[in-house]
Amino acid sequence: MKTYIALLRGINVSGQNKILMAELRTVLTDAGFVNVKTYIQSGNVVFKTLLHNEKVIAENISKAIFNQFGFEVSVLIITPKDLKLIFETCPFSEENKMKSYFMMLFSEPNKELIKEVQLFSTSEEQFIINQNCIYFYGVNGYGKTKFNNNFFERKLKVIATARNYNTMLKLLSLSAEY
Repeated sequence: MKTYIALLRGINVSGQNKILMAELRTVLTDAGFVNVKTYIQSGNVVFKTLLHNEKVIAENISKAIFNQFGFEVSVLIITPKDLKLIFETCPFSEENKMKSYFMMLFSEPNKELIKEVQLFSTSEEQFIINQNCIYFYGVNGYGKTKFNNNFFERKLKVIATARNYNTMLKLLSLSAEY
């Protein structure tokens, strides 16, 4: 069995798409996933499966959630190795990395759109975009920036889901336990 991490986009945000993590663990276990662990309420799941196709895994999770809770959720499946690579290649200094957000992309954005959007980056709100992640650091944090997940989704025409430094560390730790 192989270990994967599922990042669910847009659950438990402002009371919308509410899913209790205990229920999510049960739903995913019933769907055939093994050793399902969740971290906080924002849709972070570590599990094992015999399946090896990440797209099929994402579809199975999304379908199980829809069948149980009645709404669609975008699901990004990533291996611990790939998440670790994203984390370790953060271009910011260690001090700024600890205050950074990582917006994982569900698909690779158009290179021309990346160039256009990258022009918005400033010394106060820095971001670097590659094929699978947007690294964001803002002097005033993520909560007050206009350069949030929705901004990048609109400008790059992709789906993304953001996680902070501490969540990335915890997911790496949980996935290393397998």
